[in-house]
Formats: sequence, structure tokens, C-alpha cells
Amino acid sequence: MTSAEEKYPTDYAPHIHRAEVLAVTRVGTAMVRVTLGGADMVDYPTTGVGDEWIRVFFPDAPTEPVRLPELEGRGWTYADGVEASAMRAYTVRAWRPGEIDVDFVVHGNGVATTWATTVEPGGEVGLTPPVDVYDRPHGATRQVLFCDEPGLPAALRIAETAPAGMASTLVCEVRAEGYEISPTRDDVECIWLPGSGNGVAESRLPEVLTGMEITDEDAVWAATETRTSRSIRKILRQDKGLARGAATTMGYWVHDSEEWRAAYDALGPDFADKVRAVFDSGRDKDEMIAVVDELYESNGL
Repeated sequence: MTSAEEKYPTDYAPHIHRAEVLAVTRVGTAMVRVTLGGADMVDYPTTGVGDEWIRVFFPDAPTEPVRLPELEGRGWTYADGVEASAMRAYTVRAWRPGEIDVDFVVHGNGVATTWATTVEPGGEVGLTPPVDVYDRPHGATRQVLFCDEPGLPAALRIAETAPAGMASTLVCEVRAEGYEISPTRDDVECIWLPGSGNGVAESRLPEVLTGMEITDEDAVWAATETRTSRSIRKILRQDKGLARGAATTMGYWVHDSEEWRAAYDALGPDFADKVRAVFDSGRDKDEMIAVVDELYESNGL
């Protein structure tokens, strides 16, 4: 972990950073690590939390400069007449003063995969300042981390930066044997599920969680396909009786996202208004998520 002074200095002015590619390294069968730094990264901050995430703005081609927007509130805006750059969200695999590592899962021929597998040192992207999600409860003696390949970089960083004496169990599904990437610490229990999830098969993570003993002294973190995360939340809430705040669960991606979006849109504006009303209700965060999960599940999403 970093010190408070290294996280967000009081004189840091949030902005979108222009980051230069310093190195590209293959770190697994289907994972590419891009190291980013350069003159505009000198003051790039960190939250110090292992699952901190950023928005990455990509150029039209790996050899071209990237068009950067300006931060505006919780969003961003481009100057009149400037076409928006492609953007995707990623976690920070490692932070060092003036540079970061971002690990990209290689699959298909999407914007991020194409860029990460063809860019060379000197290429560039834009980066928003990082935002953290994981809030490990004080007093937890073990953390159990559930993920698939897109969530693995964050899970590894969480396990590797855990305090001394904190037990960590990593449960990760990968598309096939040979896609595993082990943490740098040898005191992390790893449970690998090859041929599971990741768009190649039904997820086995809910089944594994059901068979695990989870106590009030455990912190649970899960970053998986959206519907799998929903199943994990339901098991933790209804079957395991885990206390509120003891679990952090996120949907990192959506399988068959185009079909999912079409099904969502087909429900019409009234459904979208129902979802929006829940998040605007001011209820407890866990309660809001539970209500939205039920709305999605009952409508086949």
C-alpha cells in the first residue's frame, strides 16, 4: 500500500493524462501488460487500493495521437467538432511514481485487444485518475477473491498487496488450462477453474462459493461477468448471511452484451425509469443493488 501523501496530493488537479507506452510485455497465454508513463504522468495518483480502475481513451490507430477530452464533473466533454475517442474501463495492475501497468485480456478483435497487441513503445492513450471500489472490512482475517480473466489483474494486485498475516484465497475461472497467472506471493491459496466462464462455458463460481465456508471474519471480493456477480451476491446474502459491507461484488463485463442491450431496450422507457428510481431513492447501497438485481432477474436480463 502507498502512504496517504502518495495517493492524492492535496495540490493534485484532476485531469485526463496523456500517457506514453513505455513497454509491452506478454505476461500470460492471453494477457498483455502495457506499461504507461511519460511527461504527463509525473503526478499520476493512486488510491492505493488493489482494484482501482481507470478509463482508457484510445487513438484511432496505435501509431496516431489520441484525442483527449476535458473532465467535467463526473464525466468528460470534447471540444466542438472533435470526434470522441474510443474508451474502455480497466484496472491498474501496478502503480509506481510516474508510471502504471495495465493488463489487457486478449480476446477477439475489439478496440482494446487490437491496440494492446499491436502498439509499440511511443504510442499513447488518455487516462482518467483512478477510482477504487474494494473496502476490506476492518477486522477481516481472510479475503476470498472470485474472478474470471478480466477480473484477474485486480484480484492479483489485491492478493499481492494484502497486509502481512492476511490470508487470501483466489478463485478464478479461465478459458482453458494454461491461462492461469499466479500471484507473486506464495502465501495465496489459488483455486483455478479451467474451461469455466469467460464466455466459453457456464460459470462454476456460484457452485464453488456454495460449497465454501464463509464466516463473519471473511471479506469477499468478486469481479466477474455481470450475471455471475449477481448470482454471487444472492448466495452471499441469502445462503451465507454475510454481513453488509463484508462483500464487494461487481460486474466487469456482460456476456453477449449486444443481445443483453437489445433485451433491456425492448423493456421500454418505463423499465429504465424503474431502475433509475431505485438508484435515486437514497436507500442503503446494498438494498438498492438487491432491488435492481431482482428487477433484472425477473425480467430475464
